[in-house]
Amino acid sequence: MPSAGVYLLSERGRHLYVGRSGRGLRARIQGHSRPGATYETATFAFRLAREATGDLQASYKPQGSRRDLAARPAFRKAFDRAKARIRAMQVRFVSEPEPIRQAVLEMYIAVAVGARYNDFDTH
Repeated sequence: MPSAGVYLLSERGRHLYVGRSGRGLRARIQGHSRPGATYETATFAFRLAREATGDLQASYKPQGSRRDLAARPAFRKAFDRAKARIRAMQVRFVSEPEPIRQAVLEMYIAVAVGARYNDFDTH
């Protein structure tokens, strides 16, 4: 596996998420799914857990923040299930060491394959 590049996570033939890493591509992919990963590193799993629990609205106030959600038992359970789900997904990757090309490639792949969980919105 290359140290820098773009990756695609798929499940049952559906392309779900495209991400990138400038260094440590393997660690970044694993960061989405390690059992001990937190809401700070397992961002895709956190999004899946939000969807599973219906907690879709981001909040910058203490109530409803990422930290608050992660402390809720029902959300933690959904988050753990999401990390396990990601561990079972198919991973594809391509080497790209240049950061700007990575960003463009990430967006292109996400749009081209219709990756459902890439929105490129600011949060």
